[in-house]
Amino acid sequence: MKNHIYTKLSKSLLSICLTGSVLFLGSCKKNLDYVSYGDLNSVIKTPEGAGAATNAAYTGLAGGVDWQGGWTAGTYAWRTQAMMTTDEGVCAWGGDWVKLNSLNYNPDFDWVTHNYKNYMPYISRIAISLDQIQGITMDDNLKKRYVGELKALRAHYAQLLYFNYGPVNIVTDAKIAADPNTPAVPRPESSVTVAQIEKDYLDAIAVLPDQFTGGDYGRFSKAAALTGLMKLYMHEKNWAKAVEAGMKIKTEGYALQDNYEDNFSIANKGGASKEIILAIVCTPTGGDQYTNMWLAHSLPADYKDPSGINLTAWGGYKMPWKAYDKFDQTDKRLKVLLRKYPIGKDANGNVIYKDARTAGDIGAVPMKFAPDPSKANAQNSGVDFPIYRYADVLLMLAESINEANGGPSDEAYSDINAVRNRAGLANLASGLSKAQFLAKVQDERLFELWAEGWRKDDLIRWNLFTQRAANDGSGTAEAFKVLLPLPRVVINQSNGVIKQNPGYN
Repeated sequence: MKNHIYTKLSKSLLSICLTGSVLFLGSCKKNLDYVSYGDLNSVIKTPEGAGAATNAAYTGLAGGVDWQGGWTAGTYAWRTQAMMTTDEGVCAWGGDWVKLNSLNYNPDFDWVTHNYKNYMPYISRIAISLDQIQGITMDDNLKKRYVGELKALRAHYAQLLYFNYGPVNIVTDAKIAADPNTPAVPRPESSVTVAQIEKDYLDAIAVLPDQFTGGDYGRFSKAAALTGLMKLYMHEKNWAKAVEAGMKIKTEGYALQDNYEDNFSIANKGGASKEIILAIVCTPTGGDQYTNMWLAHSLPADYKDPSGINLTAWGGYKMPWKAYDKFDQTDKRLKVLLRKYPIGKDANGNVIYKDARTAGDIGAVPMKFAPDPSKANAQNSGVDFPIYRYADVLLMLAESINEANGGPSDEAYSDINAVRNRAGLANLASGLSKAQFLAKVQDERLFELWAEGWRKDDLIRWNLFTQRAANDGSGTAEAFKVLLPLPRVVINQSNGVIKQNPGYN
């Protein structure tokens, strides 16, 4: 396991950090809501230990011990699951991928329950780390920064759980988090979970730097915490606060990249993109954890890159033609969403293209990311994975203003048009009603943000999530499927104290 966040640690400290990380991630055995994560006092007595504990908390952004989890490209990844349960995606591999797309899941389907088991321990571990860091004698500003990062990470993880599973207990008491004998408690009201997430974000915003650069790029900044907070407010339909958060982000120094594709190529490395607010920094070497494996999942087996770069291609992920057909064919973003893709060159060196549609493929090729020109690894790429982008913020702000004001303002038009213009599209017509403007935002978020992990929350916010699956012919798209089921073992181990989400048994 390797990540940019460890670059300033010595090899011995890295070993301690990762060992501790494995300890607390692997200790979830007896009770999945409250567990003991081992005694790391020997590590977190020093400033170096505080840094190691903070770094360990970041591993959740890439799924921790999961293969290609978190915000990367595999089965458990947030971006993958958001794509495959919505109109963005379908998978050629069939099997459980079909169950995902048709919302045919239950409490025994590991693909949808896994992240609950994986991320609840992060929340408790962060509570312990926060408590221990407070007792360390160290530079006060650095201590505040570590505390801010940990709170932002806890808010982020808890928010992902809340969006997908409903209200969760966010353990903030270190003694409770560390005690394996703590009895289970009922799940709280949504307002309790939301209030704690909001508090953690606000606490983080108060102490974090506006941006992180250089060797610290990829950490949770003030701008990243504001973006997470804005998403929370939109989920709760607190439009006024969402607008306020969005306007603050606009003062943090971000802007749209001139070329859309630069956000998903090697040009995005190390903060070079003025648009990326938070990213997973990837490497083509050092194993499968902190690496970009999107192309391996999405490129057809017969894809041949014209540049001659050798690429692993498993041919699974697709965008359904129904979604692809919504794009204006002049949209520049189609450069990385392919109906026709290269399969080689003729005798004269001319690229030969295959038409995926006429060949009978189930969807377009969602390439999204450019190949890694280093050629260091055919399967693993060093192109960073964006989590938050400024284009997302502009579209969220346009939507929030429209909702808060009962219709679009000049600011709302300006924000969505900036994103459209970058894609080579004309400004929206003026004079749109609230409903008409929202429909434009809904489409634009598909065109701009596909395969970035936000479509599921978008459709849920618009009350369109289960309707999409029903429209596609699913007979298992019941209304309660807006929430995933909790793992059955959680309910059983709590003796029913923790209640399953309605509709599942």
